[in-house]
Amino acid sequence: MFRRIFLFFAGIFLLTACADTLAGKESRNIQNDISDFFLRSSAFMNNTYIPKRYTCDGDDISPDLYWGDFPSGTQSFVIMMEDPDAPFGVFVHWIVYDIPYYKTNLRENLPKTSVVDGMLKQGLNDFGKIGYNGPCPPRGMPHRYFIRIYALDIPTLGLPPGATKEDVRYKMEGHILGQTYLMGRYGR
Repeated sequence: MFRRIFLFFAGIFLLTACADTLAGKESRNIQNDISDFFLRSSAFMNNTYIPKRYTCDGDDISPDLYWGDFPSGTQSFVIMMEDPDAPFGVFVHWIVYDIPYYKTNLRENLPKTSVVDGMLKQGLNDFGKIGYNGPCPPRGMPHRYFIRIYALDIPTLGLPPGATKEDVRYKMEGHILGQTYLMGRYGR
């Protein structure tokens, strides 16, 4: 009897250790390749609640973002905001690409246009719209919203404004020097 109990708990320990190892590996891949690369906002801190103002229940405007300590050789950035907790899979709320290497911030309430400031391009989100559409989860448990920034070794993706997440991801392949994220939560 004691042996069975011991084997049961040993098995749970091993499964937990393997899961923790895999989770750690995954978080390293998601977090960043360069430990100092950061992404922040004055609207909310990492792993805190996103204020209502930046959601479909409020003004539905994009938060300000700023970043730094990105990898040497960076020529452009891509920003994507995704909800991995959406009922039908990962849901994209925002895509901004062809952000020049010398630009290290986005202002709050970025216009919902395909081209911003004559240089930044915005893609098509999963609402079928250009620009930012904030958190709008179904009632229930809060969802996580990851705003990821990718540092690329190319100055442009060569895509027209209004590109899809699939097109953007395909063009980024093999060009990512580093990445990091800011994660906020929102529930209704």
